[in-house]
Amino acid sequence: EVQLVESGGGLVQPGGSLRLSCAASGFTFKAFRMYWLRQAPGKGLEWISHINSAGDATYYTDSVKGRFTISRDNAKNTLYLQLNSAKTEDTAMYYCSFDQAGMGRGQGTQVTVSS
Repeated sequence: EVQLVESGGGLVQPGGSLRLSCAASGFTFKAFRMYWLRQAPGKGLEWISHINSAGDATYYTDSVKGRFTISRDNAKNTLYLQLNSAKTEDTAMYYCSFDQAGMGRGQGTQVTVSS
């Protein structure tokens, strides 16, 4: 069974940091480009970053560029998203997935940025 399980979310103050993880199982993780998406309250699913299968090419939406870092450990079948310099507008449910539409995403992990 293909499974993606996000974790690591929580409450963080503006300017703070968090590291999100996505544990993958049931498929050959190292063969797939992987995505991070988020959904803020009352809004649609937003692509924020993706990484190629080897982990040596990364892409970001403008609103997170320079603050977020996507990475992966193919030996551990795990995808990561490092959130730095958090802003209140980063508050959302965060998902990992196989594409920008959110295919195969898990239950998500909530990130709340608030003082």
